[in-house]
Amino acid sequence: MHSSVGERGATLLDAVVGTALMLIVFIGIVGAFRLTVMVVSNNKARAGAVALANERLEYIRSLSYSAIGTVGGIPAGTIPQTEPVSLNAVDYTRRTFVSYEDDPGDGIGGADSNGVTADFKAAKVTVSWTVRDGVHTITLITRISPPTGVEASVPGGTLSINVQDSLAAAIQSAQVRIINSSLTPNINLTTFTDAAGNATLIGAPAGAGYQVVATKAGYSSAQTYSASSTNTNPSPANLGVSLNQTTASTFAIDLISTKTIETYLPVTRATTTEPFTLDSGIASSTKITVAGGVARLTADAGAYPASGMFISTLVSTSSLVRWQEFSFVHLKPSGTNIFYRIYDANGTNLIPESQLPGNAAGFTTSPVNLSTVATSSYAALTVHATLTTSNASNTPSIDSWSISDDSGPSPLKNVALTLRGTKTIGSGPSGTLYKYDNQSLSSGASGSVTVNDLEFDSYTVGVAASTTRVISSACDPQPEALSANSTQTTRIYLSPYTTNSLLVDVKSAAGTTIPNASVRLFRASPAYSTTITSDSCGQSFFSGIAAGTGGSAYSIQVSATGFVTFDSATVNVSGTSRLSVILN
Repeated sequence: MHSSVGERGATLLDAVVGTALMLIVFIGIVGAFRLTVMVVSNNKARAGAVALANERLEYIRSLSYSAIGTVGGIPAGTIPQTEPVSLNAVDYTRRTFVSYEDDPGDGIGGADSNGVTADFKAAKVTVSWTVRDGVHTITLITRISPPTGVEASVPGGTLSINVQDSLAAAIQSAQVRIINSSLTPNINLTTFTDAAGNATLIGAPAGAGYQVVATKAGYSSAQTYSASSTNTNPSPANLGVSLNQTTASTFAIDLISTKTIETYLPVTRATTTEPFTLDSGIASSTKITVAGGVARLTADAGAYPASGMFISTLVSTSSLVRWQEFSFVHLKPSGTNIFYRIYDANGTNLIPESQLPGNAAGFTTSPVNLSTVATSSYAALTVHATLTTSNASNTPSIDSWSISDDSGPSPLKNVALTLRGTKTIGSGPSGTLYKYDNQSLSSGASGSVTVNDLEFDSYTVGVAASTTRVISSACDPQPEALSANSTQTTRIYLSPYTTNSLLVDVKSAAGTTIPNASVRLFRASPAYSTTITSDSCGQSFFSGIAAGTGGSAYSIQVSATGFVTFDSATVNVSGTSRLSVILN
């Protein structure tokens, strides 16, 4: 017998489908087997953890009431706070925490009916282990009452620690570490806050020097500080505990944040000039001759044509911010004229009247304001010049033309920077000590540096003394508040350092910056008068000026459309100076 081609194809397809189904079933069986093994292993490990926790609790119950405590704990004892334990080839970590507790049955704290807050001891044993799907933990807690059943006061006081976030909301499960090496036995323990953000330690031995550190995974930290040769006046200082008194302290922590600092050269004014020394600046022309540093009509047999024209090469710049002005120098004998028009990059479309009034008719008077031309539509320009004469013996001529623009900012590499917060930790011989004070940052090869793990605070970006530049503009005035759990980018613009300079920022009463404000700095003697329009950050930078203080101080006048003009005759300039002006 012979089988047909269709029958052979069907048989092959059946085999492929059957194999695929068997593979799926096999994978399912393997997955189920692995899951079963994992569950059995976890259950076995959990049983071991429970056994270890019970073992520790039974040991604690076997001790006398006064002996129940941990090494470095409150109350003190001989039980290790943390210890590695192996059981049935599983590695565990066993943690024991013992504390005095206040029974609400007879009142809490100051409301306790008999004045004894150390009503009983609580022992918490936590055992953790790691398997492939993560860390597992079990916790067992027991209560140990005084042997006579009668409460008795314990020597010492109470430490009451509250941990909250930047908005004063309670933080649960914050880690609180308490260290005091000046006491015997030493204290070195870790506890965690409850739902109200509190960690209370009853029976803390009386004495000074309790260092407290509060933190949480992914959060900042807050702590007390010891006095030292560099921090002679710590703040907050380590806590003290007095007999039968409560020492309370609050610590603020929150999720950490990230700050990126970018360094730039400021927006600069550039000018493109065509001097007509050659005809390289002309893309095309009709009846135009360039010679002797001028462009003029081309004479034919001693007579000049009625008109001629040329189109310039492309005028463009990188990082264009705005066009400024078009200017020209020309000579127009009697009966002659020159008309200038501004076109797009292709040289075919005239910039419309809506953006450049007078462009259609042609400009005859220099300079021409180009700041109204949108750079988003016209990132490059060309100049069309039409030369005319009604006298064949005369020709107009153009000596030069120029187009100025503002361009930038461009990244500035490898700038040595500083970053300082406003939170302090005390003071010493060198002055105020700041919690965060990084004096060795660099913007690197990209002109940018990112600082991670910053806590909520207000930070000031500065330029290291070793650099040869100074901040001439920053849209984010310093210091700048950094919120918890946020990402922030600060851009600063740097100019060459001069011995004396003044950075003026102009703001409204609402605190918003005011760009395009007119800022005039002047004085009579030694004579000085300069006006600088505030940039997009609302700032004007005066560099290379002489110092002026007291009787030789500068005057300033600041005006902006819609605001009352600001005047002051007492602007002191000495070194790198700064002035904030509020316009109403």
